[in-house]
Amino acid sequence: MGKALVPFQYRRGIFLPELDLWLDPGRRTPFAFVSHAHADHARRHDRVLATPATLDLMRVRRLVRDDATALRFGEEYELEGGRIELFPAGHVLGSAQIRVVTDSGSLVYTGDFKLRPGRSCEAPEVRRADVLIMETTFGIPRYRFPPAEEVVKEMTAFCRETLDAGALPVLMGYSLGKAQEILAALDGSGLPVSVHPSIERITRVYQEHGRGFPEWESMDPDSLEGKVLLIPPSARMPRLPANKAVRTGVVTGWGLDASARYRYRCDAVFPMSDHAGHDDLLRYVEQVRPRVVYTLHGYAEAFAQDLRSRGVEAWSLISPNQLEMPFARGDVN
Repeated sequence: MGKALVPFQYRRGIFLPELDLWLDPGRRTPFAFVSHAHADHARRHDRVLATPATLDLMRVRRLVRDDATALRFGEEYELEGGRIELFPAGHVLGSAQIRVVTDSGSLVYTGDFKLRPGRSCEAPEVRRADVLIMETTFGIPRYRFPPAEEVVKEMTAFCRETLDAGALPVLMGYSLGKAQEILAALDGSGLPVSVHPSIERITRVYQEHGRGFPEWESMDPDSLEGKVLLIPPSARMPRLPANKAVRTGVVTGWGLDASARYRYRCDAVFPMSDHAGHDDLLRYVEQVRPRVVYTLHGYAEAFAQDLRSRGVEAWSLISPNQLEMPFARGDVN
């Protein structure tokens, strides 16, 4: 197996010893790059480096101090031991990939990303690198997402049919990213949308960063008739008029699973994801052209095996094969 040119260590996050920098660590560290503001990536650190939008979203969630370092897309940042650049990941507003260049070579870490165009965040970009560390949430062939236009058409029809039947349509999506993509997708539908307070707070940050949406209103339990409700999956259903029928639709990439509607206990599932599907993961590797790939999250081992079968050196960071890899493991704090 070839040697990884840029040395790194893995333990609940990537550590780059040449730069003394962590990438999306799962616990507090002295200095960390945070790829985006989802709770499984954004942690409180002594010092944070992220895009301006990610920092604003983290502030809404009280996850960052005012002295964090904001780095815009395409702006190079010098560190002792090398330099870095952030570029769009296409996952949620402000989500970034990072490219690291040292005397040892170049490395790209994706965080969560997708290549399919979205409606509510920056378009993704690709950079060349010797070493690629990538997320692989949907890293098996079953997860090939249908065209977004088809999903939006089905979702809009679901809402219209529900309203025509005198019932209340409820669409469920995470408050950061998915909810804004749903809201943007309803542009031009003429459907009035009422959003949950947690979605409202995040959507206002999106608007402050120039993202446009159709008209929407804050959720008022006394004024829900004839509207589409947009709420997070974990939120409590608002107080509804007596005997009012409700139909729920969950918007998730896991909607491709045959059992999804029963698992989520909903009336409909719409397979829309802010992660790359299997075909996009393969296309991304082809565009980066790395010497070696390391995979994280989801079907990391299966996707690494898939790449090896295609002649690409690839290894999972979260599976037993990691014991063979030429980088140090352990706590470096």
